[in-house]
Amino acid sequence: MEIRTLAKKEYAAGLTLAWTVFQQYEAPEYCEQGVQSFYAAIHDPVFTDALTMYGAFADGQLIGMLATRGGGEHIALFFVEGAFHRQGVGKRLFARACADNVSGSLTVNASPYAVEVYHRLGFRDTAAEQLTDGIRYTPMTCRLKNPDCPCKRTRCSRHGDCAACRAHHKDEKQQAVFCERPPKREKRGRER
Repeated sequence: MEIRTLAKKEYAAGLTLAWTVFQQYEAPEYCEQGVQSFYAAIHDPVFTDALTMYGAFADGQLIGMLATRGGGEHIALFFVEGAFHRQGVGKRLFARACADNVSGSLTVNASPYAVEVYHRLGFRDTAAEQLTDGIRYTPMTCRLKNPDCPCKRTRCSRHGDCAACRAHHKDEKQQAVFCERPPKREKRGRER
C-alpha cells in the first residue's frame, strides 16, 4: 500500500471517493439537508482549494483519503472504501497527516459513524453532538505524540505527549518529568 500527498489534479478522485463512501456509510444518518450540505461543500472550490489531501493506494487504485485544512490542524474529510475498513488504511493515512502537523494537535468534527474510529485514534470529545446545516457532528481534539520524545519510559501511557506528562507530574505533585530530571551521579567505581 502506498500513502502519499495527492497532487491538486488528483483531488477530483479523492472527492469522488469521499462522496461515494459518504453516501454508503454517512448519508443514512443525515437528513436531506445534511446530505446536500456535504455535497455542496465538496464541490465548493473555496473549500477544496484550502485542503491538503492524502491518498492511500492499493495496486494503483485510490482506496482511502484524508484531507486537512488550517495548516494541517483540522481533519476536514476522512474516508476509506468499505472493502478496506479495519485493515489499517485509515490509521496509516492518519499517521501520514500527523507527520506533516507542526502544531502538536488536531481537531475534527466527527460524523456519528466515525466517532468510534476517532476515539481509537486518540481523539477526545470537546462538546456534545451538534447539528449545523443538517450535518450531525461531535467536535473532537487529539494531542499528537512526539515521536522524538527523549523520555526513556516508553511504556508510560503519556510517552510522547509532553504536555500531558508535565500536567500529570504537576497535578500529582511528583518529581519533575523523567526526561527533565538532572542525571544521576555516576557510581563511585566509574569515577576513577
